[in-house]
Amino acid sequence: MSGPRGAVVFDADETLVDLRPAVTGALVAVLDEMRRRTPAAAGVVLADLEGDWGAVFGALSAAPVQEVRRAALARSLARAGLEADLDEFATLFFDRRYALSRPFPDVLPALSALRPHHVLGFATNGNSRAERCGLAGQFAFEVYAHEGGLPKKPAPEFFAAVVAATGLPAERIVHVGDSPEHDVVAAQRAGLRAVWLNRAGLPRPRGLEPDAEVSTIAGLSAVLTTLTSANA
Repeated sequence: MSGPRGAVVFDADETLVDLRPAVTGALVAVLDEMRRRTPAAAGVVLADLEGDWGAVFGALSAAPVQEVRRAALARSLARAGLEADLDEFATLFFDRRYALSRPFPDVLPALSALRPHHVLGFATNGNSRAERCGLAGQFAFEVYAHEGGLPKKPAPEFFAAVVAATGLPAERIVHVGDSPEHDVVAAQRAGLRAVWLNRAGLPRPRGLEPDAEVSTIAGLSAVLTTLTSANA
């Protein structure tokens, strides 16, 4: 083979990175520190901190994820009169979040198998930097929302940046992710092929027509052979 069949671009959180245990562990660290600092935090529970994300996300959905997290933490700290300590708690949260961030077990073997045949990319709206989540050196390129003013998925500008980073036509790029809206519909609208990673075996949303659906990253190899052959 003279060159790669095409490019495969991966979403990060809940696609490659097992985010929930990392976020939960970081919130537990925040809660423990809140309780250590003041008796006013005794009645605060983990569910409060988890709910504070949802309470602020709607109004800030277009903002950088780090800003959304800081706003959620500010709301949590206000429950115990600790608002002035936001910077310290944000540092605690992110340090713990990254220390606990790991790829799903299927990811590294699958990337190793795919790399000889495809250009691999990493493209995310979130805070999961590849080098801080056990994925350093795995990709030919990385695209992060809000760097250089780049808007988040599902904005077409995000996918235009992905296409530019690959150096290939959009039809030779397969985007893989867990979000029906951001990773499938928006990618297809931009001219890319889209694979829905459905780890939980959820029912397919009405109207969603991914080019393929897989339950693990390990299942990509056969799917990509079909998709890239169709593009040849």
